[in-house]
Amino acid sequence: MHSTFQPRPVLAPVSTILMPSERLRVDAAGEGLYTALHRDTIDDVIRDVKEQRASAVLVSVTRCGPRDATRVATLVREFPRVPTVALLTELEPNAPTAVLTLGRSGVQTLVDVRQPAGWRVLRDVLLADQSRDVSRLALAQLSTDLAGAHPDCWRFFEALFGLPGGIGTIRSLSRYLGVIPSTLMSRFFRAQLPAPKRYLATARLVRAAQLFENPGLSVANVANRLDYSSPQSFGRHIRGLIHMTAVEFRQRYDGEGMLQRFRADLVLPYLTTLRWFTPLSMPLVRESSRLT
Repeated sequence: MHSTFQPRPVLAPVSTILMPSERLRVDAAGEGLYTALHRDTIDDVIRDVKEQRASAVLVSVTRCGPRDATRVATLVREFPRVPTVALLTELEPNAPTAVLTLGRSGVQTLVDVRQPAGWRVLRDVLLADQSRDVSRLALAQLSTDLAGAHPDCWRFFEALFGLPGGIGTIRSLSRYLGVIPSTLMSRFFRAQLPAPKRYLATARLVRAAQLFENPGLSVANVANRLDYSSPQSFGRHIRGLIHMTAVEFRQRYDGEGMLQRFRADLVLPYLTTLRWFTPLSMPLVRESSRLT
């Protein structure tokens, strides 16, 4: 029986707009948990979200004033899956006005770190968002679906969703799992399961669907984030797999919706087989003996 998946600690990048005096304190508070990318403008932060894969944004109440309100509002509106957190370190005369301005811009979380306990709250807020990542949700759901499955089978699904950067090709997946690609494909075929390439391709679309929940990410941005060679290649991938354009896919599926399609198409109809399936190290039961 496989063990319940426990996510490894990942140093998530957090893009910040902070006063110089706040940067060292934020760095110290996040040691081992996140990496702060300190920026000077909201436009730099938006660029981080698009290009550097920032998982959260931290803005200082003191640093972001009325002039930044419009760009902060754009950030919150276009990237709703990326939490924007306001940080209060000093109660300066303009702080109440700044807090209200950030609130009107759509920022819903304020962390007051004037007391030591506030830094623990900040860490909890930033880490809590990671737990909502669709890959973690997928592994939690699959752990239930595949209860009792052989560790070989679980390791295959863990590779699809458990690696921080994901895997893009069947060759890379096979190398990670320590099995020859042709052997892996043959074992799925003999077990009358969908091809491993289909599992991998659909898992990538689960990630794509969650990324598309951010209106500020274009098709090109998502294709780049998932290491497709081009937006056109990404579009062909979607059409070939689920017979939709990228725009139609974006309109129809969010991350959790695509995860449910992954389960409905590739897991739930094959549970009996998957629970005995050993694709990596153990010989398969011959079809003749299973069917007699």
